[in-house]
Amino acid sequence: MNVISTVADLQKTISEQGQNPVGLVPTMGALHPGHLSLVQSAVTECPLVVVSIFVNPTQFNDKNDLKNYPRDMESDLGMLSAVLRPGDIVFTPSEDEIYPGEDNRQFSFGNLDNVMEALHRPGHFNGVAQVVSRLFSIVKPDLAWFGLKDFQQVAVIKELVRQTGDKVKIIPRPVIREKDGLAMSSRNSLLDPELRKKAPVIYRTLSAAAAMIGGKDIPEIKSFVENEINSENDFSIEYFEIADDEKLIPVKNKSEMEKGKHYYGCIAVKAGNIRLIDNIEIKHF
Repeated sequence: MNVISTVADLQKTISEQGQNPVGLVPTMGALHPGHLSLVQSAVTECPLVVVSIFVNPTQFNDKNDLKNYPRDMESDLGMLSAVLRPGDIVFTPSEDEIYPGEDNRQFSFGNLDNVMEALHRPGHFNGVAQVVSRLFSIVKPDLAWFGLKDFQQVAVIKELVRQTGDKVKIIPRPVIREKDGLAMSSRNSLLDPELRKKAPVIYRTLSAAAAMIGGKDIPEIKSFVENEINSENDFSIEYFEIADDEKLIPVKNKSEMEKGKHYYGCIAVKAGNIRLIDNIEIKHF
């Protein structure tokens, strides 16, 4: 694999290889098997794959969160070397390469800007749109892979592509979980051992909530989820919503759920000082 840190060298290498289609897997590093599943999927479909590693400052509304975000480039490159082929590329740009000037662009995503993650992380998705649109303009991929653990982010990126008219095809992939059910996340490495032992309560509670939809209405399900999470020491729920997978409009009662639409239970939990998100499909019919 080629490790490249500048836009000029990246574009030159892509041009010289002349391979199509080009696949892109954007990451912020601290890679885990969930990331690698995206990369492996890209490798099976594209003769040239670019994996970017860039901790994007514009999507952090908390400076301490940015400062503490896990970084381990040596480990990341080691993991990628086992998956990528000799011609594939790992793009490791500096902030100046991604943002040669201040990026003042403001995006509007309708309801996607007004629910769940957007309410708790102001400006987050604008930052996501900034960096993803920059990566698309730099790499010019034909396909791009994103994990569905970041459920709302995938919806935002699909809307970004719709608005910009970019021809890239977005390929979402399922949540990859640890053996105990915890959704794989770079943030998991920040959990202290005791909190890590307790963290499967999140997926366990989501699974129970999904099973309740046949006999309980949404207010009862939400109350159950909140009680289960908040009863665990050092765990507190930020939100739990059941929403459709396109506009992410939360539903208040089962009567609002429409046939033919897909709904997901989406959750954000503070485990100590570490924020974890997860989701599960709610099969209502």
